[in-house]
Amino acid sequence: MTDLQITLFGAGGVFIVGVFSYNKWQEYKAKKSVERAFSTDHDDVLMREGEAPAAQAQEPVLRQEPRFDAAPNAKAEPSFGASPAAVVTDAPVHAEPSLGDTPADPLLATGAEPVQEVSTASEQATSLVDPLIDCLLPLSLEAPVRGEKILPVLQTLRLVGNKPVHFIGLHVNGDWEPITHGGVYTKMQGGVQLASRSTALNELEYSELVTRLRGVADEIGAEPEVPDMMEVMAEARNLHRFVAGHDAQLGVNLHTNGAPWAMSTLLFALEKQGFDVRPDGRFVMPDGDGSYLFSLSTNVTLAEETTPRLTLLLDVPCVAPARDAFGAMVACAKALVGRLDATIVDDYNQALSDAALAEIAGQVQEFYQEMEAADIAAGSTRALRLFS
Repeated sequence: MTDLQITLFGAGGVFIVGVFSYNKWQEYKAKKSVERAFSTDHDDVLMREGEAPAAQAQEPVLRQEPRFDAAPNAKAEPSFGASPAAVVTDAPVHAEPSLGDTPADPLLATGAEPVQEVSTASEQATSLVDPLIDCLLPLSLEAPVRGEKILPVLQTLRLVGNKPVHFIGLHVNGDWEPITHGGVYTKMQGGVQLASRSTALNELEYSELVTRLRGVADEIGAEPEVPDMMEVMAEARNLHRFVAGHDAQLGVNLHTNGAPWAMSTLLFALEKQGFDVRPDGRFVMPDGDGSYLFSLSTNVTLAEETTPRLTLLLDVPCVAPARDAFGAMVACAKALVGRLDATIVDDYNQALSDAALAEIAGQVQEFYQEMEAADIAAGSTRALRLFS
């Protein structure tokens, strides 16, 4: 037998093995698809073909690219110690995005209670995967899937770097909602946050995301649509510039008029004023809804017995304007002045008059207006996600 014959026999054998392997793989994929659709213990009418026309009519939302960049020379860093400066003078106003149109429903005409439930689910979905601050990652499903089948897989992709990743699904009733046990979904949408307080989504994080997303998609029987990396990076940097330009923390200080305060005396006075002590040792003023308006620092370690100075600190973009957190902080400072025999001072130990505090309050209101104009209102879900 010649070398040519041996080579031809070998090539033929490899070809036959390849064809056999490919057929077995196709058979495996088909089997898994059938198992995903019909693996329940009872007949589920929601899984029958043709039972969810409203859901099938939904198409993935087209991404409206957000813009936060101002015109040249129109942007200045926010300041609460000098005259106010415009931060984003031409920021566009964005309408609240929607991840799917609500199908026609006779209940809409009667104002029945289920309409409110649909609205709440859609609102929750938009807060998790938000076209304004997330990179959208549509996933086309091979067949309808149950939430309990895919949730364990989705839990493996929750963070990329320090950027959260969320998934929502198009329920067979036609509403986008967070994926839950018992839900049946015909489409999915993923989203990775483009920026945080510290950094923008970068190339390494995005590459990791794409690799892990493809693995998740293979396990749940989905095909992801991956946006162009360069476009995503540009959006991430643009959003992070806005976040950095509005990352404002505003403080007022109390300085003792006499001897430093004993920590035991100070703790009693702060408790009387309404402060809570967090597990990490921070003092916070609760807002009545489980969060807080502002915090307080003693400027010393817990081991110290005295301190001559207290600092009240407001995280401006994280508290809604309606709460008037700056006004509450100033009122608290004035009350502590009487309790502790102190003076309200700035960071340079200069006394702050009522006129100076009123001027700062006006600048805070202008800051809130700038955030509202960019459709990232202070204290909103978007702001809390970006400035966490």
